[in-house]
Amino acid sequence: MRAEGQEMPLVLRLQDVRKVCKDWKTFSSDDPFMIVPHSEANVRSVRQYPIETDPPDHTDYRALVEPFFRRPNDADYQLGMQQLVDEALAAAAIPDSVDVVSELALPLQSRSLARLLNVDDSEANLWISWGTHVFKEGDGVSKGAELSSYIREKFEAAEGSEAHDFFSVLNRADFQGRKLTLEEKHGFANMAFAGGRDTVIHTVSSIIAHFAAHPEGLDFLRQDPARIITATEEFVRYVSPLTAIVRSCPHSAKVLDAEIAPGGRVGLCWPSANRDETAFTKPDEVVLDRSINPHVGFGFGIHKCLGAAQARLIIRSLLQALCNQIEAIHLIEAIPEIEQESSFERQVGFKRLRTSFKLRSSQHF
Repeated sequence: MRAEGQEMPLVLRLQDVRKVCKDWKTFSSDDPFMIVPHSEANVRSVRQYPIETDPPDHTDYRALVEPFFRRPNDADYQLGMQQLVDEALAAAAIPDSVDVVSELALPLQSRSLARLLNVDDSEANLWISWGTHVFKEGDGVSKGAELSSYIREKFEAAEGSEAHDFFSVLNRADFQGRKLTLEEKHGFANMAFAGGRDTVIHTVSSIIAHFAAHPEGLDFLRQDPARIITATEEFVRYVSPLTAIVRSCPHSAKVLDAEIAPGGRVGLCWPSANRDETAFTKPDEVVLDRSINPHVGFGFGIHKCLGAAQARLIIRSLLQALCNQIEAIHLIEAIPEIEQESSFERQVGFKRLRTSFKLRSSQHF
């Protein structure tokens, strides 16, 4: 593909993607604003931490926030998430129809993030108003300044606090013997709000669309609760809402037959790797009980997604709620979200997905 005036090779096969991910010295993430194919310098003003760094700094930065991102492994947290998802789905089933993107997936992602960051649930109401993409409106107009102002206000308000929310903890954090700078704290928050937003929203809406088209799938999951685990991994593999993460090459490098000059870039194409027919049987189908599933939907290697446990929990909880509450889903309108690039286009989710839900009681709302 062509991005930022350069021809950039995309690595497509699963094993090749994994190999590049492992070699962070050759294929570096230490390139601010360039973690995706096109520069984000026009929508944000700070480096994102820890993703836009390499070891050893990456290891130390990541350790500062890992306790938040391990919270989904806690049993009480999991119970709370299931209740949150149950209530969100029940509310979505009341009207005659609902836009799954804006009225279910977006609120669910925002309210789940408030739980993860250990901030007051009311914060999610503002985050919902930001829409599907935290950096830009649908027409591409940047709204990064709004997010930046919000983040700075939150860190200022948390100054001197002994609370255990995301902002207070980062204010107190020590990094290699010093306090974090405001820019570093801002970079952590920027990543937290952007990293799992549209990806989670598109995955949730894609799951609803799948079961609208394949109503037998919910019965299949109900027959064996263990299938919810395999289905969770399968939807991450199949949807792969993030198309590419980019690595920069400080020195010359070679990927297969592609020669990369110093300063050149290479893209890791997650959805292609996740549809690699040499690694997956029936790669273009959703196989809810796929038992061997070495997908890279959350990345691979040292930069593997911090929010993977949270995303998995949201998906598991949604699948459980659908099995418990929903008999059928009727699709009314589906407008796909299409990502267009110089050498490809692909669907990453939906702009709008209007459905109605039939509850298992057979009462149709």
